[in-house]
Amino acid sequence: MARCIMHIDLDAFFVAVEQVENPELKGKPVVVGGRPDRRGVVAAASYEARAFGLHAGMSLVSASRLCPQTIFIEGSFPKYRQASQEFMAILANFSPYLEPMGLDEAYLDVTGFGSIYGSIHLMALAIKKRVKDKLGLCASVGIANGKIVAKVASDLSKPDGLIEVAPGNERAFFTPLPIAKLPGIGRKTERVLKGLGINTIGKLSTVPPRILRGYFGVFGEILYRYASGVDERRVEPPPPKAKSISRETTFAEDTGNKSQLKATLRYLSEQVGSHLRQQDRGTRCVTLKLRYADFATITRRQTLRQGSNTDQVIFEAGAGLLEKALAQERRPVRLIGIGVSNLTELGMQLDMLDTSAHRLEQLNKTIDHIRKKYGFAAIQTGQTLLLKNIFPSGDNGYTLDTLSLSR
Repeated sequence: MARCIMHIDLDAFFVAVEQVENPELKGKPVVVGGRPDRRGVVAAASYEARAFGLHAGMSLVSASRLCPQTIFIEGSFPKYRQASQEFMAILANFSPYLEPMGLDEAYLDVTGFGSIYGSIHLMALAIKKRVKDKLGLCASVGIANGKIVAKVASDLSKPDGLIEVAPGNERAFFTPLPIAKLPGIGRKTERVLKGLGINTIGKLSTVPPRILRGYFGVFGEILYRYASGVDERRVEPPPPKAKSISRETTFAEDTGNKSQLKATLRYLSEQVGSHLRQQDRGTRCVTLKLRYADFATITRRQTLRQGSNTDQVIFEAGAGLLEKALAQERRPVRLIGIGVSNLTELGMQLDMLDTSAHRLEQLNKTIDHIRKKYGFAAIQTGQTLLLKNIFPSGDNGYTLDTLSLSR
């Protein structure tokens, strides 16, 4: 029996969730990502906004210039995460072979499930209907015998479409498409391929693998297989827990103010620490990220002596890295972020004569309890109070600019 893979993708996800909550937004150019008078980029744009050239990753200022009538929304990651969880739960009811790809898309292996619904096509329609009825969201679906073709098919079917590529028709389906439609081909790879006279996926599939390997290494062989519609990757369930956690934000104005940078870093550290504790995990590595006014970006890491998930330990490691970075580079900072990796299950041995780590752990648990009951902004450290003059705040804490939505 030939494999059958579906790729299901929610259309304009962030915007669509906002439109379900506020139906007056439907049919209008809407952008989620922040206000146009603040620094940031578009996280999602409605199809009405896209008609004016707006797209994800565009600066909010540029978006406002292209379409002044656009409605700009700050966005709420907890709201989108909840919708995503409900979406994945719906898909899991159709097939246990589920591989989420971010918040708003997933692969399903539906091999052999067609008889239950009459056909795979009818099964896909049932999925779309369930998502629409339960969540009010539109999903686009691609069906093929491999991930790569299913993904391209769902992209081409947007919005609210369904494309099924029959086994054996993969190459014919790909042949006329621009090479940029093939997942994995970024701008740099596209420039190289076009320089070789390769502008369609069909042409790419005729290039001998050894030539592509000469330009792209092992990735060249992967490109050849994908362009030929060959993709034997299995639908894999996600790892039980994330390998890393990070939070970052872009400032409305570039800043070299050390107090502001440290206050923001402290707040981001608290967000990361809270997430770690929700998973009952600790970290052995803290990473600082800085992006300067000229868009140059650096990362600095520090390995901890033992695993920890306390805000203070994460912040102190990040603050130390920040001090060194500022001493080396005195340029204004555009973005700051902190992340943790090398995550471990907590089980550290505390020094019997040093109870400070235990006190910090208990303090964080108490703060988490208060925030869970009354909101993240219900309790703050003195250092983060400086941020009330920088970021707008609400029950869920300070509203950070666009990049925080993706974390």
